[in-house]
Amino acid sequence: MKRYNLINNVLGWAVFIVATTVYLITAEPTASWWDCGEYIATADKLQVGHPPGAPTFQLIGALFSNFAGSDVTKTAYTINAMSALCSGFTILFLFWSITMLAKKFVKKAEEMTTAQMIAIFGSGIVGSLAYTFSDTFWYSAVEGEVYAMSSCFTAIVFWAILKWESQADDAHNLRWLVLIAFLIGIAIGVHLLNLLTIPAITYVYYFKKFPNVQKGRKKKFVLVGLVSMILVAFILYFVVPYIVIFAGKFEIFFTNSIGAPFNTGTIIYFLLLIAAIVFGLYYTKKKNKPVWNASILSLLFILVGYTTFFVLVIRANANTPINENAPKDATSLLTYLNREQYGDTPLFHGQYYTATPIEQKDGTPKYIKDEKTKKYIEVRQGGKVVYDSKHTTIFPRMYSNDASRNHPVYYKMWSGIKEGSDRKPTFGENLTYFFRYQINHMYWRYFLWNFAGRQNDIQSFGLNYSGYEPMSESNGTKDLLHGNWITGIDFIDAWRLGPQTDMPSDLANNPGKNRLFCLPLLLGIAGLLFHIKKNPKDAFVVFLLFFMTGLAIVLYLNQPPCQPRERDYAYAGSFYAFAIWIGLGVYGIFEWLKKLKMPENAKAVAITVICFFAVPMLMANQEWDDHDRSGRYLTREFARNYLESCEPNAILITFGDNDTFPLWYAQEVEGIRTDVRVLNYTLSGMHWYVEQLYNKVYKSEKLPFTLDKSYYRLGLDVSLLVPSNEPARDVRSVLKELMTNPQTTIFQPNGDSLKVLQTNHFYIPFNKAEMAAKGIYPKELVDNQEGRVEFSIPVREGYQYEQLIRNELMFLDILGTNAFKRPIYVMNPRYLQKVFSNITEYIRQEGLVYRIVPYRAGGAFETARSFDLMNKKFQWGGVNDPKVYLEDAVSMNNSKNMRQNYVLLASQLTDKGQKDKALVTLNKALEEFPDNKLPFDRFDISLAEAFFKAGDAAKGKEVLNIIIDHYTSHLNYYKRFTGKKARSVEGEKQLTVYLLSELSNMAQRYDLQDEVKKLSRIPEVAQVAKANDIRDLINTYSQQLNEASQKAQGGNKAEAEAIFNEVLNGIEQNLIDIGNEQITEHASNMLQFIYSIAQRTGMTNISGKIESNPRFAALVSQASQPMQAMNNSLN
Repeated sequence: MKRYNLINNVLGWAVFIVATTVYLITAEPTASWWDCGEYIATADKLQVGHPPGAPTFQLIGALFSNFAGSDVTKTAYTINAMSALCSGFTILFLFWSITMLAKKFVKKAEEMTTAQMIAIFGSGIVGSLAYTFSDTFWYSAVEGEVYAMSSCFTAIVFWAILKWESQADDAHNLRWLVLIAFLIGIAIGVHLLNLLTIPAITYVYYFKKFPNVQKGRKKKFVLVGLVSMILVAFILYFVVPYIVIFAGKFEIFFTNSIGAPFNTGTIIYFLLLIAAIVFGLYYTKKKNKPVWNASILSLLFILVGYTTFFVLVIRANANTPINENAPKDATSLLTYLNREQYGDTPLFHGQYYTATPIEQKDGTPKYIKDEKTKKYIEVRQGGKVVYDSKHTTIFPRMYSNDASRNHPVYYKMWSGIKEGSDRKPTFGENLTYFFRYQINHMYWRYFLWNFAGRQNDIQSFGLNYSGYEPMSESNGTKDLLHGNWITGIDFIDAWRLGPQTDMPSDLANNPGKNRLFCLPLLLGIAGLLFHIKKNPKDAFVVFLLFFMTGLAIVLYLNQPPCQPRERDYAYAGSFYAFAIWIGLGVYGIFEWLKKLKMPENAKAVAITVICFFAVPMLMANQEWDDHDRSGRYLTREFARNYLESCEPNAILITFGDNDTFPLWYAQEVEGIRTDVRVLNYTLSGMHWYVEQLYNKVYKSEKLPFTLDKSYYRLGLDVSLLVPSNEPARDVRSVLKELMTNPQTTIFQPNGDSLKVLQTNHFYIPFNKAEMAAKGIYPKELVDNQEGRVEFSIPVREGYQYEQLIRNELMFLDILGTNAFKRPIYVMNPRYLQKVFSNITEYIRQEGLVYRIVPYRAGGAFETARSFDLMNKKFQWGGVNDPKVYLEDAVSMNNSKNMRQNYVLLASQLTDKGQKDKALVTLNKALEEFPDNKLPFDRFDISLAEAFFKAGDAAKGKEVLNIIIDHYTSHLNYYKRFTGKKARSVEGEKQLTVYLLSELSNMAQRYDLQDEVKKLSRIPEVAQVAKANDIRDLINTYSQQLNEASQKAQGGNKAEAEAIFNEVLNGIEQNLIDIGNEQITEHASNMLQFIYSIAQRTGMTNISGKIESNPRFAALVSQASQPMQAMNNSLN
């Protein structure tokens, strides 16, 4: 066994080195998208990130960031390297877990043969390396996010319980359980996912301690499961929140009732808690109660691990620049841990999306620390919303009525409810959505990405939907083109998804296309079946780990459709469990081939080698290109470019994760443009965020406010404004009135007060000369009159008031108080239109952002500064490097948007006559965002046109031909789909035909005869061109008929008759018998109109011509009524 243990340790560390090396080589050198920028920034300086916090991650991250030394540009990589190292340890403990489980297949370990040993180690190597190169885990391993560390704790905890099982008969075996409790406590400070290992741990304990249960076996088996779930619930719903709840209650009691200083109650509470634990340990040891003693000790170590959250409280009180939710005391920490700002998701009982709210209950009380009275002031906010019980159900899956994200539309499509139906879903339809979307699309699809193969990295919502023609042709059908799982076996994938050969190059060569031929899946299934046969108890334990970290999360998350990103990272633990079965599949094949006449040692080696190349090596080969992020700096550079677009001491308003967190990283870690104040409009809906805007941060002064920050405090979530017929008023005077005029306060029946703005019409005054000197007002418009920007906040018809939520009032306050003195920029102006309804008139683009200006700039570029920024200063972080991987969902889309910014700038330069600069800008766009990295598509038609307008017809023609070839290949591909699959791509096909027709029109405009001929040879394009010609003819005929009718009414029958004859000849030649019902109907209506005019005015030649022509006569008789518009012309 010493030999076995030595090899086991050596091979374990070997796979650790392999995995860690791979992850370090492929790690992103700087911040990534989504939460990574925030996590790196908060770890580097121990700040407070988004709820429910990750203090363990931050503490370890802060340690790793020290390895960057004085080079702040390396800080992100050190924290990414921490994830790589954690992931390497995950693989290490996975290897050891597999070998421990495989070792049980040998009846007597001391009699283990060399062949069995090879098979065991082969299992560990294949299984652990398969997980190393799996899609989901590798993605998390190379970025500074919590999921890599969370997976590491999961792996260690699962290994630890297996280790305990192997030493359960030792006198000191409980140390392993105490270690597990400690690890779970620490892991809570990373992510709550680690709690999901508890059921598996419980069953390992049960199977070991009670191996031969005979009486009541099934009941006890179920009872253990219930106990395990109670343990999860105890930690999740009692330990995590109630430790803080009790601290809060002690604090409120001692401060408000006894008059003790702040924090006295919290200190007393924790002293009592420590005393109770010490007493419990002393008492149970004295009374010889080892189980209770171990239980209390385990609870103690969970709490010791959980104390990492004290870091957040300490740092929140230090008022760090990033201080989300500001959890400065027990009461605010509870709100933070409960993630209250994200709202509730119904799980066991709740509303359908059709439900109507009927009331809102009072929420749990919150408390504000009043430094004047030295008391806590109670504030109650709205609590749980109560819905009409007729529209509620048990196990609600379709609950969100968020139409802005198309949730109701997708609920209906997934569940099979007819479009346009407003009825309540049935429970069966509720379950249909659950199985089709939540289980299949949001779990099994990800599972099969990892172990069968992946179609591409283009994000998919699963079903086709578009509110616009012509793509709506495919609404409700399965999206066959994007983000599906594949086998890599063409005839199987063709059966599921349509043709797999001769695909368009952007689909065929997508880096995210990974063909695994189902080999990892098949080996894992083999391992599962072998495990069940050989050791069903262990198989059940692994299944519990698989289920709890996979499908159980699906049940808990209850995700609505149209998720903003793929969510496979949440299920990494489940894929970890399946990797165990992949490893055990090697040993299973070894056992199944025992009868094969071949030396046992050679057989074990051969099976290991074959499985090694068939699974982990295949996965590494397929997955490397879409997981190698080395050399990719674009997230940081995009952030830098946004900040550099701003003038000094600017305010930059952002909205989402990907336009905020990278900026936080750039400022907090690398110190880039700390004079710019980043204001996240979404977060400013929270009282704590607005209060922080009153503070100076680095080089950025506090923001300009008229209202005192107490007007944004907790509880003052909503203000009102009343419609007014009075002239517009200065924003500042209206806000000052809120602070001085008692009539601006109204009281609700429950005693709460609301502030009311006395008008909805505002203006912002400014000095024209001063603004012109700053370059934000045209000098030619300067005069002696005061400048004013007027705007109104619309009040809905029938309403006496309009609500302004906290961030809307804040924006009005900042906008009016600032009065254009400090530059205010915004990422996306449309989000601010409720407050500043005509904001799109008062913005101009500078670089990548929009500046609010005091004149009607209409969104136009400030071309001089933007030209210098975009052509001389901006860097794009390797977008154009052929070796740098750009995932579709964010990097590709953001980069394409940047290319469009260059086109817009060039177009405006051309309009100003600066064609040389326009061409420089367009060529820069091609240099930084080339077609070989970002394939030209419909959005780049404007790029080709910009080249033509700027005078470079050759480049315009080149771009145009690339786009033509792109869509021609797509059209040819779509035409190969048949049956139901054809309808799935019909929308894309129709859009492609439309785009090719537009390209044909463009080619005609610029007299590109070769391109016109090439496009005219495409039957569908020719058909559209013909239809467009006919449409133009119909418009022409309609105008002629109106003219003729007017002449006939005016008595000029001869001219009217000539026009009617011309139109009749045209109808006969061009509109009849062409096989289009709509065109035939138009022809019929026109003929009946002509006939009726002829009869009324006595033009017998015309009426006779119609009557004598059988086709004319038939169409006139079929027409249901004359064309109303033409008939009206006679009245």
